[in-house]
Amino acid sequence: MKNKILLTFVFFFFLFGLLPLQSQQSFTMKKDIYVAEDEVQDNIIAFGGEVLIEGKVKNSVVAFGGTVIVSGEVGDLVLGFGSEVTLKSSAVVNGDVVSLGGTLEKEFGSIVKGDTIYIETPRDIKNLIKTLFKGPLIPFLIIIKLISVFIWFLLALLMAAFFPRQISLASSQIRKSFWPVFGTGILSIIIYTCLIIFSVFLSFVLIGIPILLSLIIIGLIIKIFGRVVLFYFLGDSLCNAFGKGKASPLLAVTLGLIIVSFITFIPFLGALVSFFLTIIAWGVVIRTKFGVTENWFGRKKLKAQKD
Repeated sequence: MKNKILLTFVFFFFLFGLLPLQSQQSFTMKKDIYVAEDEVQDNIIAFGGEVLIEGKVKNSVVAFGGTVIVSGEVGDLVLGFGSEVTLKSSAVVNGDVVSLGGTLEKEFGSIVKGDTIYIETPRDIKNLIKTLFKGPLIPFLIIIKLISVFIWFLLALLMAAFFPRQISLASSQIRKSFWPVFGTGILSIIIYTCLIIFSVFLSFVLIGIPILLSLIIIGLIIKIFGRVVLFYFLGDSLCNAFGKGKASPLLAVTLGLIIVSFITFIPFLGALVSFFLTIIAWGVVIRTKFGVTENWFGRKKLKAQKD
């Protein structure tokens, strides 16, 4: 029960914090969802119910628990957390299919044009995790780190599902304008830190409390989006280095997360790398305005010259 509450909180924080980036799309959020043969939906999100897709979903189908049955077409991603995912023989998924902690059945004739990721959680693994939490078999900090990696994994998958275009555009700017992005990140962090300190002092007269809370939320949103952009950048760069071509957003963010997680596990060096990545993350988010423009400041400058 506690895990469901935590996942729901994380998801809604992510959704309502970054929803303006995808305001041109609509979401269907229900327990039980049925898309008829002649029906078209943009995105589907379900919690613990049954999702039956006989028509078309333009973008993504995301389910927490319950069942997902696809006999129609999904434009981008089918993602199940602890769900029973079934792709009928007539199913067409133009993107990726991911099943985490549930089941995945693909009937003969079903088409998946992207990647298929299936991570099962057998009972013996669950028992091992419970044992680790009950006894001092591994250091407490390692457990916290593993939990952090898992949460980042969930956030990265959701980001890759709902904001692939923004992530791709922002990632491309790291390669094109690395030093401007890095400089923007340093300046942004300095300004943000000063605002936090100023709002803390204002909190003594109450007026600073809502300002401080707002700044914290903004900082978390920037960190989440920026870090996932870095996951995508590193994963995509790795695929290009090995001649695999352009990776799908899902595969890229997963590879990037693995790379960053391994590096940050290293004492001292991991902390330095994490701080360096934070600078880049802030810089690319501010400079691209959450991946909706190549250079936010450049456009303003160009407009001023025309005037």
